Amino acid sequence: MIRRVGNAPEPGRAYRLRAGVYAILPLGDQVLLTRKAGSTEPLQLPGGGIDPGESPLQALHREVFEETGWRIADPRRIGAARRFVFMPDYGIWAEKLCTVFLAHPVRSLDTPGEAGHEVEFVPVAEVEGRLDNPVDPYLFRRAMRLGLVR
Repeated sequence: MIRRVGNAPEPGRAYRLRAGVYAILPLGDQVLLTRKAGSTEPLQLPGGGIDPGESPLQALHREVFEETGWRIADPRRIGAARRFVFMPDYGIWAEKLCTVFLAHPVRSLDTPGEAGHEVEFVPVAEVEGRLDNPVDPYLFRRAMRLGLVR
């Protein structure tokens, strides 16, 4: 069973399953995070939805590159969690099944290719308090407990 993090589903509301992959990207004593460009919104782990016909690892590499401009290596699954949310960009209520990987950012090839994203490197000690949704800090803490991020 995959743990629910955040709000419980509302009784009687239909939710569409939305599987996604996200990456914890440590680089030295910092972690690469993303947010909407020019905003003061909290930061997020880079990642997003898995497209039809795409494997989770293909989606992870694509999403990280689109949102950050970085290529990654050696992804390792940390865990998964689900949350129930309204997705305003898609106009749907979703059960988001979020799988988080630890990977190594190896090369910045470009600025984020997906419009409206910017990258920020955040000291490891500050990451948990700067993440937006309840899944990201939950799985970041797990990576810390496992000694994968220091």
